[in-house]
Amino acid sequence: MHVEDLRWFAVLAETEHLTETAAVLGTSQPNLSRSLRRVEAAFGVPLFEREHRGVRLNPYGRLVLEAARAGTAAVDAARQRIDALLDPESGTVRLAFLHSVATSLMPDLLKAFRAVAPSIDFALRQEPAHDIVQDLETGEAEIAIVAPRPDPERFGWHLLERQRLCLHVPQGHALASRHRVELEAVADEAFVGLQPGFGFRRVTDELCRAAGFTPRLAFEATDLATIDSMVGAGLGVAVLPSGAVRGTDSGAVSIPLAGVQARREIGMAWRLRTQLTPAAERFRTFVRSRPVTST
Repeated sequence: MHVEDLRWFAVLAETEHLTETAAVLGTSQPNLSRSLRRVEAAFGVPLFEREHRGVRLNPYGRLVLEAARAGTAAVDAARQRIDALLDPESGTVRLAFLHSVATSLMPDLLKAFRAVAPSIDFALRQEPAHDIVQDLETGEAEIAIVAPRPDPERFGWHLLERQRLCLHVPQGHALASRHRVELEAVADEAFVGLQPGFGFRRVTDELCRAAGFTPRLAFEATDLATIDSMVGAGLGVAVLPSGAVRGTDSGAVSIPLAGVQARREIGMAWRLRTQLTPAAERFRTFVRSRPVTST
């Protein structure tokens, strides 16, 4: 039994006449009869009462008609959704991104892409790096804006931005007038950072470890804007990517960190050996055409 058999069955249930139904469907009466036999064989019971002028649903048939209408409607909806996914002009891009690019890189990318593809929608997921990688593996996300670069054996990668790392200090801090600063200069001070599990928290911890100390956390946040605000309020100091926090008046002062390793690379990732939907492929092509930026 095929889906079309259920469609034909539903039409026959409405017209209650084999010849009329065959004409409506543009098929022959023998073809319609064979289709009906397949449906009845699938359910193991007769579904119509044969009458002199046609056929009429029996109690079994009424149950099957309800299921047939629901089933064919579900199939039609699935086909429409697949058609939408296959349309590079109006599909949906399943995109995951880091919390730390939510107010900087992401708005720029989305605004630029929507200017050339206004009918494409996005299903956005904002989450930590380890959750993003898991979503790429499961297919919950097709493309991700993430750092650091995930396993190159499993994921493609395109570099988008190199971010200089800076030390944020409150106004009036002893280091606020510096043009560049070594991280060890604040080894004894309280830090404001992200909660454990966030990718940039690991970056901060590794930088401090390389500078010879373990940071003492006064507060752990879930986004960079909150960290910047807490530094401005005098709660402590923080390491933040340049340009990652926009449009704030927290009062925090940003000082570039000394050292060639004091940078973070953000890129676009996707799962290898997996075909992207046309909309996602269009977005990937667009992003790869943009120049790498440095902040």
